[in-house]
Amino acid sequence: MSNEILKCLCERRSIRTYKNNQITDEELFAVIKAGQYAPTGKNRMPVKFVAIQDKAMLERLSRWNADIMGASIDPFYGAPTAILVLADSSVPTYVEDGSLALGNLMNAAHSLGLGSCWINRARQMFSSAEGKTLLAEWNIPQSFEGIGFCILGYPDCTLPAPSPRPEDQVILIR
Repeated sequence: MSNEILKCLCERRSIRTYKNNQITDEELFAVIKAGQYAPTGKNRMPVKFVAIQDKAMLERLSRWNADIMGASIDPFYGAPTAILVLADSSVPTYVEDGSLALGNLMNAAHSLGLGSCWINRARQMFSSAEGKTLLAEWNIPQSFEGIGFCILGYPDCTLPAPSPRPEDQVILIR
């Protein structure tokens, strides 16, 4: 594919094995900037990004996420960075807006040679009393809901091969 953007979009994969070393601030802020520029309904920009690199906080959030899942695994896969995406639920398109931001984060990460993966259960986490307490500690209004986590790090694996796409996925009406 000759177009670098399309190539990046088609080659990005979810990464679930990371090296221990932290990503650079330059990489982190480049990924976040891409998230900030995701389209939003009526350009309301109701999305917030909480970048977490504190090891104790990452472990706390990962254990909590695993508890909700009913598992004893590390749902953050040892990634040294997680970006929590929150969106203001008073905006009608908040789920879509936050989802587009997460997509931009993951695609930007891939373009920089970083691995990423969308981790679910942020909605359950941040609609709970414990989640609302964290939002208050972070000075985030209670109307914000969790959309997802984007974990980031340097991949410690080869890029997985793409899954075949369903033949009936595209319907063309002319």
